[in-house]
Amino acid sequence: MNPSAKEVILAPSLIAADWWRVADCVRDAENAGCQWLHFDAMDGHFVTNLTLGPMFLEALRPHTKLHFDAHLMISNPADYLDDFISAGADSISVHAENQPHLHRLIARIKEKDVMAGAVLNPGTPVSTLQAVLPDLDYVLVMSVNPGFSGQKFLPLATEKIQQLSHIKSERGLKFLIQVDGGIGPLTAPQVVQAGAEVLVCGSSVYNQKSAVSENVRALREAISGAQTLSTPA
Repeated sequence: MNPSAKEVILAPSLIAADWWRVADCVRDAENAGCQWLHFDAMDGHFVTNLTLGPMFLEALRPHTKLHFDAHLMISNPADYLDDFISAGADSISVHAENQPHLHRLIARIKEKDVMAGAVLNPGTPVSTLQAVLPDLDYVLVMSVNPGFSGQKFLPLATEKIQQLSHIKSERGLKFLIQVDGGIGPLTAPQVVQAGAEVLVCGSSVYNQKSAVSENVRALREAISGAQTLSTPA
């Protein structure tokens, strides 16, 4: 797959934002041309952290037209699907590792006209999703172990993205490839070249050392360079 065929989607993760001024952080992302917002929901059980619930999405939904992408890092996502959908989620991803009935859960999400995604932790092989890939709207490849923002990118994620890109092309499938963890100007080019189409960016966008617009511009420039290298002469 040639990633230059369409614009790469940037999905700033609000876990890295300044929650004191979260409304401004949302507006900054939208004004900078980002297409999605990424919401990390953690329950303190599946991962050792507690973060955003559906009420957070519901509070922000009237104030932005950005696509709301909910990543459910929780032990019992089936119990909360309706809450996140009612709160305004446009896409919901669930982890393959804790779902014995993943196909049924994906079907429930899609029945509500919401994009359905499956997530692979760093230690989970791509083969885990072989049976459900035709039903997925996107696959989220974790390039860090989930739970906390600001972790270092794990290079093994690049190989997984390449595998998914090959499977997608070989089988004629339509799912998007999303990557989350340690994504910035230095790592964005390699994952885009590998086939990633949706980049979740946390501290590289909301690092509070420079404006969101400047950070997004740096990411776009890095991605553009990668796409130029990927385009045949």
